[in-house]
Amino acid sequence: MLRLGTFRVARSTSLLRAIRRQSTTPTRTSSLAPVPGLDLSQTKHRRAVFYVPCSEERKIQKSFHSAADCIMYDLEDGVSLNRKGLARSLVISALGAGPQARELGVRINSIGSGLEKDDLTVILQSARLDVIMIPKVETPGDIHYVSRLVDELAPESSVRIIAGIETARGIVNIRDIAQADKRVDSLLFAAEDYCADTGITRTRGRQELYFARSVVATTAHAYKLQAIDMVTMDFRDMDVLREESREGAEMGFTGKQVIHPAQVDIVQECFAPSRETVAKAWRIVDGYQKHYKLGKGAFDLDGKAIDMPVVKWAYRVLHRAELAGIDGTKIAK
Repeated sequence: MLRLGTFRVARSTSLLRAIRRQSTTPTRTSSLAPVPGLDLSQTKHRRAVFYVPCSEERKIQKSFHSAADCIMYDLEDGVSLNRKGLARSLVISALGAGPQARELGVRINSIGSGLEKDDLTVILQSARLDVIMIPKVETPGDIHYVSRLVDELAPESSVRIIAGIETARGIVNIRDIAQADKRVDSLLFAAEDYCADTGITRTRGRQELYFARSVVATTAHAYKLQAIDMVTMDFRDMDVLREESREGAEMGFTGKQVIHPAQVDIVQECFAPSRETVAKAWRIVDGYQKHYKLGKGAFDLDGKAIDMPVVKWAYRVLHRAELAGIDGTKIAK
């Protein structure tokens, strides 16, 4: 059994199922305190989205041992123009041999490049394709084009779409992009392309990117999507990687793109709740359950007022911990 003070649920049902119940009004026989407006429907977690150039067999082979939540086989920027055909010939076997426990995706070439239809025609043959990353999305029409081809070529597929926001036009159209199709489940920010498009000079402090990153993260949450942050280009500097990852998590991003295997572990650590945060969330949930039975709304915990927004935050932390494979019961003890 899993215990939160007086709140017990069977471990076999998992923490996710138990806390999802908080968003509904309990029945007469339920002892669970409701949390109105709480949405914990997300069942996938992409902390690290690891790009693997699909023209390099050695890197494809190494990707089979990656711990990244999402392995993204790349047909776009990671592949030179004269090797696009080779990359397509390798991507089907890469998807077929990819680890079963990982989400597998493909980044296609951008809509309008003249390469995207050939990419989609090939990758939609694979039953192991979980997600398509569309780069440089500027209008809902880019999403509609891909979704129509999925309907045509793989009508039974449950493939999802990540929309890459990489230009100023993508930023100003982002709300329509986020709502373009039910297959869209993530918005992704690409800093290098955004800087190239706008003429922004990227600095170590990253202040020039704060607005665009905030727009992407906020819009994603507004439409119940995941938000994936930019690549740390200096892949040898783990201090910068950790700093950027923590900053992204604080801004509301749920994951980050990575381009080197050495980046994966740090990114996945930074985008999972810390032990201290999980322990705090357990105490808040426990306190909420106890005070609800006493007919109290807000309550005091360590000299700080705890009200419904804080309770929702705590449940979301525990949800993220479960998705990240963290056993919160051990931390709670």
